[in-house]
Amino acid sequence: MPNPILVELTRGPLVESVHRGAVAIADATGAIRFSLGDIETLTYSRSSLKPMQAIPLVESGAADAFGLSGEEIALACASHSGEPMHTERVAAWLARIGCTESDLACGAHPSRYEPVAEAMIRAGAKPTRIFNNCSGKHTGFLTVARHWDIATEGYERVDHPVQQAVAAALKTLTGAQELVFGIDGCAAPNFATSVADFARAAARMTGMDVGRRILTAMIAHPEMISGTGRACATLIRAGGEEVSVKIGAEGFFGGWLPERGLGIAIKIDDGAGRASETAMAAVLDGLGLLGDGARGLLRGAVLNTRGTVVGERRPAAALAKIAV
Repeated sequence: MPNPILVELTRGPLVESVHRGAVAIADATGAIRFSLGDIETLTYSRSSLKPMQAIPLVESGAADAFGLSGEEIALACASHSGEPMHTERVAAWLARIGCTESDLACGAHPSRYEPVAEAMIRAGAKPTRIFNNCSGKHTGFLTVARHWDIATEGYERVDHPVQQAVAAALKTLTGAQELVFGIDGCAAPNFATSVADFARAAARMTGMDVGRRILTAMIAHPEMISGTGRACATLIRAGGEEVSVKIGAEGFFGGWLPERGLGIAIKIDDGAGRASETAMAAVLDGLGLLGDGARGLLRGAVLNTRGTVVGERRPAAALAKIAV
């Protein structure tokens, strides 16, 4: 059976496009409290995995050994926009651990924040690896390697002790004996889980001291994990201190509700980020956690080239009754 339609796009009186997907909400006991669609097939959570990939950074003592701030722990979980608030902090963090940009295994790409990207083009400045949206995560990996006094070269390989520590943390959270992995866009391994197991892992993370420290940093510094005007920052700020979320590529979106001990996982079949944002907003709304500042993600206008509203992006009927 196909997954249910989670999000619709209308034009005039008709539904023009639909996005199917799966949703799971779990608690720390492993119980699935709400689900839609196929939540058992393995998939990659992509950048939604970053808060779990940051567990060794805190658990190993590396964060304390190098005096990391909450902003830097949030950056380790980030898919940032490459704004100065991100790049300057990553550069300073690299210097503190005795590394340079050349130690980062991720590639360079332009800032995702349009004013910065345009200013760099006008100035003839080329983006560097620090502008990569994953540079904070990679600096976190390097920090663990420095703390353990092991080789930093090859830290992104799946057999490196840092990546093995990430795998061990995820196995503990999911109960998996073995993990399938693929190489993410930033060159680091991305370990696969089912939608159900990601939700369980997220819920269990809310009950760990290490997990709560990471989530507290994300909630306190939402712009560090995303950027100006982006969905993660908007949803976290609107949720007060009750919501932490992290978007991933290809339509994945993870959520952590520390005060309720719940984890959320969403996967959109066709990989559309616009749909995962709307679906997460709908789930949070159903749980009474979508603040007023994030309602634009729940229902968004479809505009033509003149800026006229010609339709809307909205949750489908399947997301109308979220209950846990």
